Amino acid sequence: MTLFCWLAAVCLLVQPHAAFPSAGDPSQPVHDDYPLPETFSLCGEVFPLEDRHVWEMLDREFTISVWDRAQVFMWLKRAGRYFPLLEEKLAEAGMPQDLKYLALAESSLIGYVNSRAGAKGYWQFMAHTARVSGLRKDLLVDERLSFEHSTQAALEYLKRLKVMFGSWTLAMAAYNCGESRLKKEISEQRVKEYYRLDLPIETERYIYRIAAIKIIMEDPARYGYRIPSERVYQPLRSDTVEVNNRHQVHLADLAQALDTDFKSLKEMNPQILGRHLPTGPFLLKVPQGMGEKFPAVLTRLVPPGKPQAGVPHSARTDESYYIVKPGDTLNRIAVKTGISVSNLKRYNEIDGSLIKTGQKLQLHP
Repeated sequence: MTLFCWLAAVCLLVQPHAAFPSAGDPSQPVHDDYPLPETFSLCGEVFPLEDRHVWEMLDREFTISVWDRAQVFMWLKRAGRYFPLLEEKLAEAGMPQDLKYLALAESSLIGYVNSRAGAKGYWQFMAHTARVSGLRKDLLVDERLSFEHSTQAALEYLKRLKVMFGSWTLAMAAYNCGESRLKKEISEQRVKEYYRLDLPIETERYIYRIAAIKIIMEDPARYGYRIPSERVYQPLRSDTVEVNNRHQVHLADLAQALDTDFKSLKEMNPQILGRHLPTGPFLLKVPQGMGEKFPAVLTRLVPPGKPQAGVPHSARTDESYYIVKPGDTLNRIAVKTGISVSNLKRYNEIDGSLIKTGQKLQLHP
């Protein structure tokens, strides 16, 4: 055995190309390293790429992401489904379009993703942050799983963080590690520039990961990604109705009455945790074209003599005012009425987010 090993070693020394093909070997694939852009900005804030550490951090995240071929293809496909609504909401709120890449960094636009720490959904809200941001989180409903609900809450939260810390870069860092942790580090280190702060490694990589995603997604063909338009996932069409449910209605019964199935209804409404329609005020998605028929459908399913409210969501936008109900927040009212939070504040001269039960909110200028 010893003689055999010695002979093998000699062969490798004499013929190194047998184990290590030369750079010119046509049988071996050659991959060129993709260069970073010479200048770069995120949310309108310039990256100091002249700082070698900053350049290397971005290069690391970019290299990892750009060569994850399957992941990037899925980003591009899912973006076709979710980015149109997200871009619309960002424009309404007057916020940078680059923030849509934060959602990709958080969940790759997969709604059922859970973190080990307990964050959940498209925007990876922790339960406490979800509740204080106006999302419903109880035994019946978890609105972190709804793209529409969680997007509205995430944008409002990011806007508050921007006011709190003064830059979008720090706002995104606080979104990752928590506003209390970032405040503490800024105070302890006496520095308020993201690139000079010593933060948890996950948070230090976070901004660079979002930046890398932006570089790839804004010019995918440059990095070898091409997808025919018919293979890009399209937005799912549905009607939204407002339900004030007081009875136990099984989703299978409701689905059958709506000419669909339990699985389809659950996938339209991933925030519903059980097998029954949640009680209390609730926004429900139903198959497109069924919104106007929904009140009659629901009435047939509830016990006789106990009428059930089920109003097409689109109809509510024609009303001039909304009366604040117990448990309402500006985020929830925005989802119910289709009027953005920023417009609700502007129409009603609201500073901050404080509203009171019984308050009459104007829905139009």
